[in-house]
Amino acid sequence: MVDEATYKDMSPQDYVQAVVAESGSSFFWAMRLLEENRRDANFAVYAFCRIVDDIADDEGISVEERKAGLSEWRNEMAKLYSGAADHPVAQALAPFVADFSLKCEDFLAVIEGMEMDAEGPIVAPSYDALLYYCDRVAAAVGRLCVKIYGEGGEEGQLVADHLGLALQLTNILRDVREDAERGRLYLPHELLDKYGIESRDPMVVAGHENLPKLCAELGARAEEEFQAARKALQETDRKKMKPAIIMMEVYHRILRKLRDANWRLPQNPSLIARIFDKGAKLSIALRYGLF
Repeated sequence: MVDEATYKDMSPQDYVQAVVAESGSSFFWAMRLLEENRRDANFAVYAFCRIVDDIADDEGISVEERKAGLSEWRNEMAKLYSGAADHPVAQALAPFVADFSLKCEDFLAVIEGMEMDAEGPIVAPSYDALLYYCDRVAAAVGRLCVKIYGEGGEEGQLVADHLGLALQLTNILRDVREDAERGRLYLPHELLDKYGIESRDPMVVAGHENLPKLCAELGARAEEEFQAARKALQETDRKKMKPAIIMMEVYHRILRKLRDANWRLPQNPSLIARIFDKGAKLSIALRYGLF
C-alpha cells in the first residue's frame, strides 16, 4: 500500500494510480478498457476498496486500531458527500459521485463488510450472515461499478447483486485453507452441521474428509448466481459491461477448476495466478472482442 505519509506530495489522481499499480490486480487491464473518465472513476473506487480492505486485514495493529481506521473512512465518506473530502482517494472520487450518481450507502456498505472482518475472524457464520457479508464486500462494489459502466438501472443492479455473490462465494471456496491459516472460516454453520463437520476450528475443517461435499453445495449456489448474472447481462449493453463480463468469465473458470478438482486444489500460489495466465487472458479478450 502507498505510504500515507507520501500522499501529500501526490495529486489525488496520481495517488489512486499508485494504489492500483501496487495492488497487482488481475483486472487492471480490464479496467483500462473503459473510456478515460469511467476508467478513472473505476480506479478511484478500486483504490477506496483496496485501502479499507488493507485496514481490515492489517494483523500488525489491534482490533481497536482497525475499527478506528475504518471509522475514519466512514467520516471521510461524510466529508466526501458534503463536498469537503480530505483523503486523496476521496478527493479523486469527488467528481464521479455526481457524474455517475454513486450512492454513499454503497461505500458505507463496503466499510461495514470490512468492519465484520476487522472485529475478529469470522468463524462459521449463519448462511444469512454469510450472504449479507458477501453483499457488503462484493455486491456493493458492483453496484458502484455498474453505474460507472453506464448500466445503473434495474438490470445492471441485478448483475451487480448476483455477480457479486457469485464472485465472493468463489473466493471463499478457493481460499478455504488460506483463510483457515488466518483463523477465518466463512463456511456457514448450517452446511458444516449438514455434512457432519462438528469442529469449528478452521484448520480442522480445511482438512475434513467431508469438506468437498460441503463445497459442492456452496459451489452449486455460486453457479446459480453466475447464471442469474448472465441472464441479467442479456438485458444490458454488453459493450458497456465488458469489465463485468471479464470478471464473470475469470471467476466462473476458477469455480469450474475447483469443481473439477473436487474442491481440493492447493491454495498457494494464488489460484488466479495459475489459472488466469496469459493464454487465458488472450482467450477471453478475443472471445469478447476486447482487442
